[in-house]
Amino acid sequence: MNSYLPKSIIICLLMLISGTLAWSQNIDTVKLEIKSDELLDLLVDTTNTKKEFVYSTFKSSRIVDNQSIENTAKGTLDFRISHRFNPVSGGIHDLFGIDGSSIRLGFDYGLNNAITVGVGRSSLFKEYDGFLKAKVLRQTSKNEHPISISYVGGISVTSLPSNQLLGRPLLTSESYPFSNRLFYFNQILLARKFNNNFSLQIMPTHIHYNFVNTKKEPNDLFALGVGTSIKLTSRTHLNFEYIYQFSKLNGTVNSLSTSFDIETGGHVFQLIFSNSLGMTERTFVGQTTDKWQDMGFRFGFNISRVFTIVRPNNFENSRNKIW
Repeated sequence: MNSYLPKSIIICLLMLISGTLAWSQNIDTVKLEIKSDELLDLLVDTTNTKKEFVYSTFKSSRIVDNQSIENTAKGTLDFRISHRFNPVSGGIHDLFGIDGSSIRLGFDYGLNNAITVGVGRSSLFKEYDGFLKAKVLRQTSKNEHPISISYVGGISVTSLPSNQLLGRPLLTSESYPFSNRLFYFNQILLARKFNNNFSLQIMPTHIHYNFVNTKKEPNDLFALGVGTSIKLTSRTHLNFEYIYQFSKLNGTVNSLSTSFDIETGGHVFQLIFSNSLGMTERTFVGQTTDKWQDMGFRFGFNISRVFTIVRPNNFENSRNKIW
């Protein structure tokens, strides 16, 4: 029996040493995991830093005539009917302008929540127009981004006969290229929603006319627009819009408009008073001729009806809206 005692002691010592080494290895592993987690915290911010964006700065994609910072949602088609009557200065004989009118039919489509494209046709100047609006920056609720910024650019073409554009029949030796029918515009939209009741937008604007009536008139116009929206109730807003021209065509004045917005589920209805007859940028920015002080303002309206073309994944729990 005594001959086996040293072997038993040796076996016990080996087991003790093995257990001690295993325990030490486990402690090192735990320390390594702790250090690894600390390193991950330094490399990656594990806190929730998702920005909360501000929504519904304006109720519609238009303030009155001008584009607003709002875009049509992805996969959504916004069918817009815009109507402007004659000035109220015509009195009862003209039924305060109701006897004559200008109309624009337009379709705005959201390629995604950041880019909207649109086309339209106006009875004034028999004009076809198209535009692209892209979000550049969005206001956040914690003021990481204090304002929203978008870019809008577009082109329009008139289909009037050439002699109507020139004001006289063409002479035999004269040529009238198609490019004379084209007009372009560029805008930067800078908007901020100050609170649930008030929003403000500033719009530096450039208009280019390929054709003007006289050599003294500029082909490029620069203007600055200002638009506001005041909340009256959860579904009604009062909007104001003014455009100051730094350079002008002959006989034109600055555009001043106001609207009363009513949201009714799938569409927004705007009741408008404005001295502008046109509803494309090149007309209401640079070709407004009637003056408010001469009773040159007119009644009008915009109707917006939204249709879902491509259904989002959560369509069942949502409704059509402007993003």
